[in-house]
Amino acid sequence: MSEQTEAKILPVGDCALLVEFGREVNEKLNDRVRALCDAMLAAGYPWLEDVVPAYASLLVSWEAGATDFAAARAAVSALLAALPEHSSEQKRIWAIPVCYAGEFAPDMADMEQLCGLSAAEIIRLHSGRDYKIYMLGFLPGFAYLGGLDERIHAPRLQTPRVRIEAGSVGIGGAQTGIYPLASPGGWRLIGKTPLKLYDPDRKEPIFYQAGDFVRFLPITAQEFERLAADVAAGRFLPTLCGGEAAL
Repeated sequence: MSEQTEAKILPVGDCALLVEFGREVNEKLNDRVRALCDAMLAAGYPWLEDVVPAYASLLVSWEAGATDFAAARAAVSALLAALPEHSSEQKRIWAIPVCYAGEFAPDMADMEQLCGLSAAEIIRLHSGRDYKIYMLGFLPGFAYLGGLDERIHAPRLQTPRVRIEAGSVGIGGAQTGIYPLASPGGWRLIGKTPLKLYDPDRKEPIFYQAGDFVRFLPITAQEFERLAADVAAGRFLPTLCGGEAAL
C-alpha cells in the first residue's frame, strides 16, 4: 500500500479537516506533510483559509460556507495522489551560535549526572548534527526539533521555571529547542544563543520555517557577548550554513 493511500482524511468540526499520515515523529512522514502543505498553498483554492503543519499531520481549514468537507476532501485526495515520493525542496540549514558555558547552562551539571557524560561530550553530541524543524508552536518561533541523540535525552524539570530568558537552549525528554521569548518552561537549560529568533519589527519576524534545519555552533562566552552586541546594533543577521545572510 502506498503512502498516499495510507493517509487518513478526518473531519474537524464544520470548517476543517485533518490529513493524518501517522502517529510518530518521523522525518519521512514530516516530508509528506510539508509536500502536501506546499501543494495546498500552490493550488490556490479560493476557499482555503489556512494550513497548519504538525509532526505527521496537516490541518486544512476554510471559512464557513466557502466549501464543505466532501469537496475539500476531494481536493486534498487529488493532491495526495500526485505528491512526489521524495521531497524535492532544497535543504536550508540555519547556523545558530550557542554558548554552553557558565550562567548560560544552569542545568549542565544535572545533565552530566543524568546522562553519565561530561559537559564536553554533551556539547559535542548536541552540536554534532542537524535538527529538522518539524513544526512551530507553543510560542511565536518556538521550533520543535527532531533528531536529538538518545544519549542526551533527559526528563523535564519536576518544577518548571517561572521565567526562562529568550534564546535559552533546552532539552526536554527526546526533544531539544530554543525559547524565542521569555516564558515559563520545564526544559533543562544547557546553553543560550545571542540571536533574536522572534522580532516583530523585522521584515520576517521568524526567519526559519517548518521543514528547515538547525545547526548549533558552540561559541565562547566572549563570542556570545560580542555577537549579542552586534545583534542589538543590527549588525548581525541570521545566516544559512554556507555563509549567506538571509535577511
